[in-house]
Amino acid sequence: MKTIKSILPKALIFFLIATIVCGIIYPLLITGISQIFFKDKANGSIIEVDGKKYGSELLAQQFTDDKYMWGRIMNIDTGTFKDENGNTLMYACPSNLSPASDEYEKLVAERVEKIKAANPEKGDTPIPVDLVTCSGSGLDPDISPAAAEYQIERIAKARGISTTQVEEIVLKYTENRFLGIFGEKIVNVLKVNLALDGILK
Repeated sequence: MKTIKSILPKALIFFLIATIVCGIIYPLLITGISQIFFKDKANGSIIEVDGKKYGSELLAQQFTDDKYMWGRIMNIDTGTFKDENGNTLMYACPSNLSPASDEYEKLVAERVEKIKAANPEKGDTPIPVDLVTCSGSGLDPDISPAAAEYQIERIAKARGISTTQVEEIVLKYTENRFLGIFGEKIVNVLKVNLALDGILK
């Protein structure tokens, strides 16, 4: 019959080997592979131009100026955190509002009025639903081509350029379905706005 004294050394050796393999070798291997073959994605898909970082293409940013394309509703909090100098820090977080709640209905109604006021040239054209609703995370960086198209006239007017120029930029940063069949076409809001400012070419 095996005793604890005979089993313990083997168990400790196994534990040590498993720790080295799973805790050191495997993470280093996966990190190395990701840095070699998927460096951009592994580092957060940061959009960097001439050494300046403008944000991640995977996280939404809030744009409210008429000359920019607007994304989905973000759940912005400006009252919780402050930096070491006492300045308010703005951050976004997922929403836990029920689509059936009065608060959510009020949020959507306010957004509808804001969208209509900013795009009077669209008249009674139905507003694409993703312009007046939150995504599950509240941080979705993309909108539908229909939502992007809805804003083209406003952006062109605010910038004093043709709608064709805006359309070309939107088309350039429209991603097709994955493998042509999965998901839907999407437009990355941050990329479009950086291109409108001439930062992305």
